[in-house]
Amino acid sequence: MTLTELKYIVAVAREKHFGKGAEACHVSQPTLSVAIKKLEEELQVKLFERNANEITVTPLGEEIVRQAQSVLEQADSIREIAKRGKDPLAGALRLGVIYTIGPYLLPDLVRQAIAHTPQMPLMLQENFTVKLLEELRTGEIDCAILAEPFPDTNLAIAPLYDEPFMAAVPSTHPLAARSNITAEELKKETMLLLGTGHCFRDHVLEVCPEFARFSSNAEGIRKSFEGSSLETIKHMVAAGMGVTLVPRLSVPKDALGPKPVKARAKGKEAAELASYITYLPFEGHVPTRRVVLAWRRSFTRYEAIAALRNAIYACELPGVTRLS
Repeated sequence: MTLTELKYIVAVAREKHFGKGAEACHVSQPTLSVAIKKLEEELQVKLFERNANEITVTPLGEEIVRQAQSVLEQADSIREIAKRGKDPLAGALRLGVIYTIGPYLLPDLVRQAIAHTPQMPLMLQENFTVKLLEELRTGEIDCAILAEPFPDTNLAIAPLYDEPFMAAVPSTHPLAARSNITAEELKKETMLLLGTGHCFRDHVLEVCPEFARFSSNAEGIRKSFEGSSLETIKHMVAAGMGVTLVPRLSVPKDALGPKPVKARAKGKEAAELASYITYLPFEGHVPTRRVVLAWRRSFTRYEAIAALRNAIYACELPGVTRLS
């Protein structure tokens, strides 16, 4: 039994496909298949059920794969201990970030990381919460910046900040003249939502739960529309298709200053003026999300996690409540 063979079975279990598992391990499929067959013969157990269209892990195989992942993590820990003897922050840190945080936090965070820990480059990945949690569990990433709540997976958690939401409305909308807004007023509007899988979609539906029943085709004409990214949703708002909620860090700095006086215009100029977005804070109860840093409890680079937190706290983070 070798670490390489353990790496192969973990990859196949994750990808549920021998070809994709081989690709993830940067080897040919025959090489991977022969190594796994050799391991199965050595253990005298069947790890995978090989069907025509998919690969499934046997019940005993699942237990062995979990133990293999633990062994691989421990092997990595030995390497990390050796590195820490030379420089506790040496080597890349694999960081995952959800889609509705990455574009707004990462530019400043990367600058801060380069300034303070240039020997620890950030290997970045954006993805859905569910996918990042899985990659944390399997060791594909070291840590992740997520928004609560998410399933308890026995991770170590460090709160970073509480971020308020703001409403985004077309500048031509009657609500754009307001200085603030309430969740009750949004119920009358066409709400633009992120697609299924985005945790921010769930946050919006917590504020306006009545839109959940419109977020499928079951009702015929839909009262809500879905976009693939927050920036796509903003373009839809700018085009006058509806309103949405956005996290505070996604609001451009110049969008919160005094509202410009709009002059009458025709043709192209009028279209450009109509594309403006007005961002409104909430009156009374302000919906927020808590953003946290999560990592496996078995992860041994404590100094790297501390350095990353310091880099995040060094970011500007306008409008949020920092947590320690």
